[in-house]
Formats: sequence, structure tokens, C-alpha cells
Amino acid sequence: MSDQDYYQTLGVSRDASDDEIKKAYRKLAMKYHPDRNPDNKEAEEKFKTIQKAYEILSDREKRSRYDQFGQAGVDGNAGGFGGFSGAAGFDFGDIFSQMFGGGGGTRQQNFQGKDLRYDIEITLEEAAAGSKKRITIPSHEECDICHGSGAKPGTSATTCSTCHGSGVVHVRQAIFQLQQTCPTCGGSGREIKEPCVKCHGAGRVKSRKTLDVNIPAGIENEQPIRLAGEGEPGSHGAPAGDLYVVVHIRRHEIFERNGLDLHCELPVSFTIAALGGEVEVPTLNGRVKLNIPKETQTGRRMRVKGKGMKSLRSSSMGDLYCHIVVETPVNLTDRQRELLEEFEKISTGLDRAQTPRQKSFMDKLRDLKNDLFD
Repeated sequence: MSDQDYYQTLGVSRDASDDEIKKAYRKLAMKYHPDRNPDNKEAEEKFKTIQKAYEILSDREKRSRYDQFGQAGVDGNAGGFGGFSGAAGFDFGDIFSQMFGGGGGTRQQNFQGKDLRYDIEITLEEAAAGSKKRITIPSHEECDICHGSGAKPGTSATTCSTCHGSGVVHVRQAIFQLQQTCPTCGGSGREIKEPCVKCHGAGRVKSRKTLDVNIPAGIENEQPIRLAGEGEPGSHGAPAGDLYVVVHIRRHEIFERNGLDLHCELPVSFTIAALGGEVEVPTLNGRVKLNIPKETQTGRRMRVKGKGMKSLRSSSMGDLYCHIVVETPVNLTDRQRELLEEFEKISTGLDRAQTPRQKSFMDKLRDLKNDLFD
């Protein structure tokens, strides 16, 4: 999977309709089709790129995944230009071939390897500081018996007797001549009479490989990391696909992330809230001191500068926001209860300026009563 923008490749907007996408594809495909541009490698590559974009955007499910996750969410199986089937159920490539007289010479279908996806979970601390993870994934490697040829040692593949090396066969249906992948060679143009006993003609065998994944500091949840060339191997010498490691950040017990900023609840005692004082605040890399002003109310938000997440694209740092919760004590001792009862007695008839929230509530209640009886 290349880093192309499929919408830009077809020259359509991201909210383009299916008909607009199909129309754009057909116009570009007519322009760059290899039968109109013989021996033009640039046009051939452009045609493959156009096919690939249409394959994704003409399929509702693939398009939805692409819109949500980008290229990591779709299967980037990029094929040759013989026999690409559109969403409408007919073969544009074959129709073009028939319109322009067909292509002379051999066209071996070499398929780029599929892109792979691997999901990994990390902690918020690892996302903040960056980390390195080692993963092991299923893979394929070149067969050590036939060295990738697929043929038994001492023998070699021959030109396919059915398609004569083109990789495709033509089938006439009504007025159309349709092009299909050769059933004998599977589109490779080669026929292996005596396949390798180990890989059975595939030229590769299943294996597992271990990779190190560098996770940058500040990575977002569900953000993919692209490892170029670490996907499925291509067929018959075509390039391998890519591996996309999708990072999931585990939910934290204390902090919630909002962009570069972190948020947490900070419980403080009634006494600290009333009189003010210093409390310890946890961060992702240790504890810091925070001064609580006197007469602090529940819900007040206090900022600890520079204790959030690092920006992925710059040296900027987010902040930590502590949301104050004044905690009511429980399981009181006799002495504590006695002191609180005494405090309540001497607080009777307090100036309403000393209880701003209660004053506000009573004012709203009085206004409501007036509205009801007016």
C-alpha cells in the first residue's frame, strides 16, 4: 500500500457519490490504459494506481474503513492491469482490451503483497514517554529448497500451455470478449510441471518473524504505525506489502486524555478546601505539589502546566487539569463528630456571603416561587 490519497488519485471529493467515482475512474482509465500507451511504463504505473484507488472507493465497506482508519483500515492488494473487476460486476480492463484491440505480448500478473494489520495495546505512560515493543507475526519466507522458483530442484517452470505466457484467457460472451485469469497458471504465465516438494510450487513457506516497533511519544489512540515492506511478500518478484501496527492506549485509572491535556479528579479534605493548603498531585512521571487556595469549592479546575502529553509533531507539552472534589469525611470518631457539631452550632446564622452557593441556590428558589405565583 502506497501513501497515496485515493480520492486525490481519482480527482474527486471525499463526499463524492458512487456514480461520480465510477465516472472519474473510467475517464482516467481510458486515458492511461496500457493499450493506449504501449511501452509507456509511467502510464502503466498510473493505470495501476487508478485501479487501486477505484478498488477501495467503489466498495462501500472498504471505503468506510478507509475513511475511518486511512490506508491501515483497508486491504491494499494491488494487482496487475489484466482483469480488474469493478463494483458493477463487469470487467473494465477486458472491455478496454476489446475496444483497443487487445494487448500484444506477454503480461504476467505480478501482485504486490497484501498489507497486514497488527493491533497492540500500551499504557498511557508508554504513550506519553514513547516506547519500543517487540512483536512476532505470521509471515512467509523464500523456500530454501527451490529458492523461490516453486519448481523441483533440477527443473524449471515453463511457459503456460493454456495462456502461452500472457496469464489471461479470453472468453466470448454475447457481443463481448471478456478477459479472465488463466485457470492453469493462476495468472503467472508460468506452468510448473514438477513442483517443489516443500513449498508445493508456491516458492515460499510459512514462517514467523520478530520485529521491533518504535512507538513515538505522544501517539494517539488507534493511530497506525507503518512498517514498509513488512507485509505479505509479493508474487513473482512484485514488492511486499506493508505492516500497519495499530496502537491502542489502555484506559487509565486516574487520568483521562483530551488531545495533549490530561484531566483527573483531585479529592481534598474539607479543612484544606476551607483553609487552603498544599497537596500532592500524581502525574505520569512522579508527584508534584499543588497549592489549594482557601475557600475552594467542588468543581474548581486547577492547572498544572506542562504535565500533560507531548505533541507528536513538536516539542509542545499539554497540561494536567485537576478537578477539585471536596470530600465529606466518613466513619467519624466521637471527637470529630463533637467538633463538627460545635462548628455547626457556631455557624448558625452565618452571613450569606460565607455560603455563596447556598445563597445562589436560595435566590434561584425564591425567583422560581415568584414565577409560579405571579
